[in-house]
Formats: sequence, C-alpha cells, structure tokens
Amino acid sequence: MTRSRPSGSGWWSSGGSFDLERRQARLRDLEARQGDPAFWADSERAREQVQEIKRLKGWVTPYLALESRLEDAEGLLELLSAEPDEALQEELAADVSRAGADIARLELQTMLQGPDDARDAILTIHPGAGGTESQDWAQMLMRMYVRWAERKGFAVTVLDLIEGEEAGIKSATIEIKGEYAFGFLKAEKGVHRLVRISPYDSQKRRHTSFASVFVYPDIDDTIEVDLREEDIEMDVFRASGAGGQHINKTSSAVRLTHVPTGIVVSCQQERSQFKNRDVAMKMLRAAIYQRLLDEQNAAKDALEATKTDNSFGSQIRSYVFQPYTMVNDHRTERKETDVQAVMDGDLDDLIGAYLRQFGEQAT
Repeated sequence: MTRSRPSGSGWWSSGGSFDLERRQARLRDLEARQGDPAFWADSERAREQVQEIKRLKGWVTPYLALESRLEDAEGLLELLSAEPDEALQEELAADVSRAGADIARLELQTMLQGPDDARDAILTIHPGAGGTESQDWAQMLMRMYVRWAERKGFAVTVLDLIEGEEAGIKSATIEIKGEYAFGFLKAEKGVHRLVRISPYDSQKRRHTSFASVFVYPDIDDTIEVDLREEDIEMDVFRASGAGGQHINKTSSAVRLTHVPTGIVVSCQQERSQFKNRDVAMKMLRAAIYQRLLDEQNAAKDALEATKTDNSFGSQIRSYVFQPYTMVNDHRTERKETDVQAVMDGDLDDLIGAYLRQFGEQAT
C-alpha cells in the first residue's frame, strides 16, 4: 500500500507517489543484511549497498520526521480550537512555517532522482569573447558558485585555474563535493550574461559580457569508462599565474586530449606532474561519461551540441547591474531583484524553479 500524500502538497513527482513503504522495506532489508558476514564478502558490492542505505535514509528519515511534526501540529490545532491560547498559536505558526520549508526541500528532492543526481559535481567556467571584461565575469561566477557551495556545507576544490593577464580568469575547473551537488548544479549549464558599467572603462560605459558553465557528474571507480591509453595525448607545460616558486620552473602542468572525442582537459594546481595527470584523468573520465550519457539519451543533444556560442541570444540567465538590478532566468522566467545576494551564492530559488519546471527532462 502506498501512503497518501499530505493534503495540499505538490511535492510528488508527476509520475506517481512517494511510495514510503517500498523504500522502508528496502531499507530494512539492506540493514538486516549488514549483520551477515556474507554482506561484506564482496567489498565492492557492500560499498554500493551502503551507499544505497544512505540514499534511502535521505528520503525516509526526513519524511517520517515531517509526518510526525504535521501530526503534532494537527493535535495542537485541535487543542486551540477547543481552548484558544496566544502563546500556543504563535508556536503553531512557527511549526507550520518550518514544515513549509521542509516540504519545499523534499519537493525539490523529488526532482533529483536521476542516476547521477546524488553525485558530486565538476564545474568548468570559460569566458566568452571580450577579453578582460569576460574574464572578470568568469571569475565572478566562480566566486558565486563557491559561495553557494559554502552555504550548503559542500567542499570545494580548485582542480584547474588559469588567471587572466590583467584580471579575472581564462578558465576554471572546480570540484564540488556534497549530497546532490550534481543534481542541483546541472541547472547551471549554459551561457551566463552580465550587463554592468565596466570598471575597466574610463568612460564608464555599459558593457555586456558572457561566460559559459558546464557541469559533469563526478564519477567514482564504480563507473567504468573505457579509456585507452593510445587514445589519449598528453602534453606537459609550465604552469602560469600565482602559485609559488615552482611556477614556471618545472613542466608540471598537464593537458590531456581524448582524440576520438576531441575533449581536452588540463590541470596545473599540483606541484607534481603525476598528481596533475591523476586529476586530469579524473576530469577526462567525468567529461567522457557525460558525453556517453548524452549520446545514449535520445531526448538530449550530444554534449558538443549543448556548447552554444558565448554570445547574445544563447544565454540561459542574465545578471543586470545597470541601469537596474535584476537576475532573469530565461528558461523559467524566474526573476530576482537582489542581484548582489545571487552573486553571494543565493541560488536556491533560481535552481529550484528550473528543477521544478524541467526536472524530469534534465535528468
């Protein structure tokens, strides 16, 4: 039997119900198996099932907690209807507000049921045409995503960073580790447009800049990607930019090119060429895995087809600083007037609007 949804709730996906009993039964079965030595005999299989237990608890635990709170609120409401009390009314109002926020979080979580949504994410940023202006914008976006990750308690590691000559960055690749990091950040793939009074223009004219963002699931060793050494070309070069005395003295930076697909990744953040190669291989595996997923899914274009031009008309979102302040997501028409809050990492409303509208297609 499937538990019915709470009255007035819209937080079930369009395809059906939450099916709490099925999830609970699976969770109980897996937890019972953990007491059997055979469960741990196959370490790889055991690791997969431990991860499944964690995912199931991520659904069942908050649902049961919310259900209990709603039952308590109903009891409090019945008490107030019989005997009004101002203090209890304030307590009930606070409980309802908190429950509403929890329902919104669970509603969003129902949009994150893709096979890779729970994974960590690898995010790359590239400036469009425009030199220093676009490079500065790319750095602003990188800061925005780092701030967003910090707000959610996620860990951020810079995998590769090439700084601009005057300001900003020429490219950046960051790893964001946290539950459903990829599921959330897949909403950010596309071209981002900035409109502002340029701090680099002595005449204080308004400029438009573009930068592109790509997001890949950070796959682990349980996902096999067929990478043949003969298909990979490796170049080594001297790292550039800030980084200490080792910079420009040894050829520690690594660039990998996957010849069959043309995918290129690079890493120069580590002092060791071997460590840079390991990180670059991780980035390459993630990029190729995403390419394979796109090719297998007839509802999506291949990865290269999603790399639209970094120019006017192709943007998914606009950030306007002048003559007014507005962040406008052109896919959902969600608008935020506090552009500075968004640049400080307040992205959840924008991401949530995208997932609610396109969650099933984006999976």
